[in-house]
Amino acid sequence: MLREIEKHGLSGLAMLVMLPATLLALMYTAFQALRRGDVLHLIYWVLAIVFVGVLLGGFFVVNPNEGKLLQLFGDYKGTIKHPGLRWANPFYTKRRVSLRVRNFETAKLKVNDARGNPIEIAAIVVWRVVDTAEAVFFVDNYENYVQVQSEAALRNLATGYPYDAHGGEVDLVGHTAEVSKQLQTEIEERLARAGVQVLETRISHLAYSPEIAAAMLRRQQATAVVAARQKIVEGAVGMVEMALEMLAQKQVITLDEERKAAMVSNLMVVLCSEHSTQPVVNTGTLHN
Repeated sequence: MLREIEKHGLSGLAMLVMLPATLLALMYTAFQALRRGDVLHLIYWVLAIVFVGVLLGGFFVVNPNEGKLLQLFGDYKGTIKHPGLRWANPFYTKRRVSLRVRNFETAKLKVNDARGNPIEIAAIVVWRVVDTAEAVFFVDNYENYVQVQSEAALRNLATGYPYDAHGGEVDLVGHTAEVSKQLQTEIEERLARAGVQVLETRISHLAYSPEIAAAMLRRQQATAVVAARQKIVEGAVGMVEMALEMLAQKQVITLDEERKAAMVSNLMVVLCSEHSTQPVVNTGTLHN
């Protein structure tokens, strides 16, 4: 596989001093040859001036967090990342590759979750180029490649998890951090051959599709009501049990099975009712 070869290149400042000084000296020498009428030496010095003039085309600037990829007639020669004014073979083709951290948000994808419910999902992907040779030579357009593969990974991830779940199952809503980590792993696997490193992924949009959003909202509300009722009943049963045990231990009153059932029924009504109960005062005996 073609890997990045990092080069430093020659200092542009040093060459900026040397080449113009050499060019001026050659021009002066050529002028002296012209004055003497020495045609042979004049041609020699003119060729030397042309050669130095060609060398002046080797200057280029490398910005911070940027790489210049060098090619000689299609052959990869290396990448210069050291910022500043640099000089290299003027016949090198110099291609700029940004090494800065970049991010983008995928389109809102409409997919089916693990239970077949249509949902809308989008994510933010933070990435940067770490190998300029792979990014340029292994894929046609690495920026477009990152976007397409990220959306494909997000679509594949969404189909593997339910939108919401109960009982400890991993879902898209309640386990956002875990799902985002899994998404980052999948995108990294797809982008490894493109010389790209994924720094972070985050789910930016998650919702049911509009055509089922109202129905799913009612289902979520019903599920929440059932869960709340279950907790209320569990608590009420525990309180009734505790009340009967305390009455029996302290021997406050002795109740037969029928009266215990009536007491349990009354306590359950009081504890589980959504509205305040109205007490009925018994002015007779225990049984009347």
